[in-house]
Amino acid sequence: MPSISVIIPVYNDADLLRTCLAAIAAQTRPADEVIVVDNASTDASADVAREAGARIVPEPHRGILWATTAGFDAATGDILARLDADSVPPPRWLERIEADFQTQPEASAITGTAWFYGGTAFSRWFGRYCFLGAYFTLIAYLLGHPPLFGSNFALRADAWQRMRDGLHLSRNDVHDDLDLSYRIEPDMRVIFDRNLGMSISARPFGTVAGFLRRVGWGFATVFVNEREQPFWRRRAERRASGLIDVPLAPWRKAQAGRD
Repeated sequence: MPSISVIIPVYNDADLLRTCLAAIAAQTRPADEVIVVDNASTDASADVAREAGARIVPEPHRGILWATTAGFDAATGDILARLDADSVPPPRWLERIEADFQTQPEASAITGTAWFYGGTAFSRWFGRYCFLGAYFTLIAYLLGHPPLFGSNFALRADAWQRMRDGLHLSRNDVHDDLDLSYRIEPDMRVIFDRNLGMSISARPFGTVAGFLRRVGWGFATVFVNEREQPFWRRRAERRASGLIDVPLAPWRKAQAGRD
């Protein structure tokens, strides 16, 4: 059976991290390793991770891409499962990831979707139907494959080694999951599992300024990657490999991942 490392970047999110780690501890398929990347936190995040028995990897360079890279580099598992400190995985999250990789051995990565908690009813609706809908549909068209969703995805360790060197670690205005998605090579398949659900906080949609900042990061990530290789060339390479696959309406079965 493959070993699974769970990687959780954190910056000053002690209370939410505690909830996330409790959900990881309650998995029907236990993690072989839980890594919390302390991204220069000044609160009790490291103490919370230590109390939960997680392995702490310090990353003093602030930035989610740096933190994700540090966690993946430190991981020892065959599969690297990634979520955020404000994520609350359902009990069968790791069990489903393992099953997906076993039943689809050609997959280099598995990604799922999410539902939102907290915030207002409008922010939860907006996050699920507008934000995630646009992300999985429009970005998938540019890539020619489903994009990785930072709060809910897993990579094979050997795929990470192939992807790592192309990341834009010199920039502080890129989304880690989107930049990783652009590093998927033409012969690497990404599986979108509509039933691989995740509960995540709706706080990104709590303020207009915060949401626009994230949108700006998204545009910056797309711009720097499209400048290096335009989408039509990327899609042509994937088509030559027989791997053009774009999911539609990713929210339709998100509820099925709650158990």
